[in-house]
Amino acid sequence: MAEITGEKSRVKRVLGSKTLRWGFGILAAIAVVLFLASFLLDEPLRRITETKLNRDLKGYTVRLPALHFQLLNLSLSLKKMTVIQQAHPDHPVASFPLLKASVHWSGLLAGKLVAEFRLTEPKININLLQLRSEVDSTVPLKERGWQQAVEDIYPLKINSLKIDNADITYIGTDQKRPLILSHFNLQAKNIRNIYLPDKVYPSSFHLDTAIFGTGQGSIDGAGNFLAKPYPGIKGHIKLHTVPVDYFNTVITDSNFSIHGGQLTASGDAEIAPTVKIAHLKSLEIQGMTIDYIHSQLTAAVEKKRALMAEKKAKELVNKPGILLTADQVHLTGCTIGIMNKAARKPYRIFFSDADLLAQNFSNQSSHGTAQVKLKAKFMGSGITTASAAFRPEKAGVNLDLYVKIKDSQMTAMNDVLLSYGDFDVSAGVFSLITELHVKNGTISGYIKPFIKDMDVYDSRKDKGRGVPHQLYEMMVGGVSKILENRSHQEVATRVDIKGPVGNPHTSTLQMVVELIKNAFFKAIIPNFEKGIPGTGKHR
Repeated sequence: MAEITGEKSRVKRVLGSKTLRWGFGILAAIAVVLFLASFLLDEPLRRITETKLNRDLKGYTVRLPALHFQLLNLSLSLKKMTVIQQAHPDHPVASFPLLKASVHWSGLLAGKLVAEFRLTEPKININLLQLRSEVDSTVPLKERGWQQAVEDIYPLKINSLKIDNADITYIGTDQKRPLILSHFNLQAKNIRNIYLPDKVYPSSFHLDTAIFGTGQGSIDGAGNFLAKPYPGIKGHIKLHTVPVDYFNTVITDSNFSIHGGQLTASGDAEIAPTVKIAHLKSLEIQGMTIDYIHSQLTAAVEKKRALMAEKKAKELVNKPGILLTADQVHLTGCTIGIMNKAARKPYRIFFSDADLLAQNFSNQSSHGTAQVKLKAKFMGSGITTASAAFRPEKAGVNLDLYVKIKDSQMTAMNDVLLSYGDFDVSAGVFSLITELHVKNGTISGYIKPFIKDMDVYDSRKDKGRGVPHQLYEMMVGGVSKILENRSHQEVATRVDIKGPVGNPHTSTLQMVVELIKNAFFKAIIPNFEKGIPGTGKHR
């Protein structure tokens, strides 16, 4: 009996091992068949996919040279795909060396059949012409077929997205200095909201990138990508050592010019159908030179732009659902200037070595008063201190401003003096104090300059100029000597400012700046130079 029992056990083991081997063999054969069949399906699927993408997209053409569908794991790989804007077909706006879509297997644990997408080293290249064509398109963005095109790539909805080492390039008016986000990485999870359906922002994401070569940026946040009418996201943003002058590429129409500087910042943002919040915790810019350039050619556009900006600012003041705050903005080692190319003699007024600290800015009056403090050198030499207080109000600008400038060398102001007074100086020291208040559409205050040891006429410097002008400068200098305070050897005057600052067709802020400018020049250019015979001077 024992021998019979043993024999039966041996037969069972043999049959079992043979069955196991046959089972593995069958599975291996099926795998080989599926593997080989995958290659047979590639070309038909490539043609079908390319046709669908081009059918869906409006204004763009997709080229898909290669595709591979793997039946073993149901993955789909699109290779060397490019997207071309039909209006400007010379260069692709996007290229994807490898886009892989597959089943998100971990999603099956939650009982959902969804997909994961992975893009390796994609490149996005946009120039100014392509961007303008996109903006001018009569087809709304939601009707251009991008969402449908993505859905046609793979039959399952995307639940996980990963982008590795992308490059995003924008070429504006300065083709030598493109804006480049390199080493761009993004990972987003739970896009289809299958794990945390009760959470407001169930989908986590992380983004990091190099900015313009030397800068770094990152966003850590969460989103609700299924929210309607558009997705909602919130996140913490960090920027580090971003070169500021690259932004010239995108501010070419703003009359601002930037040179040098590095930016570091951190803050939080939330954009959703029911709320919009931007909270800038800190922003620091070091070593930047920024100028606002006024010219005759852009004067009309500047006025229109100022009106639009003020209108938008008023709309945002105390608007429910929108909160814009800035805890601290700090400029160090910067130069801030205004260049007037529309004047008779173009000139530039600037503050160098500026240390500017702005705190508690908000579009909501409940957040209190914003404060600004400035330490700088006026025209490179005059020690300057200033402080200002701003309050957001629907009625318009509401501010208190105090400025003190001490011992600025007047030779640096010669272009200003030539433009408004038709004379320059060979020596002199300029100081100024001012106090201004703007509230409820009215302005009040004063500007009081002090001019000391001013020499107007220099026989060596002015010998090439006409005799009438030399006489004029001698008279200006002589009168300034007569007007000097005998104990302090300085000319002092005061201009009071009072009155309304705007009307429906004028920007309040622009009017305030204009009043301050006119009062400033009225104060520093002596009144005695009006109408002096032989000078051709008139106001």
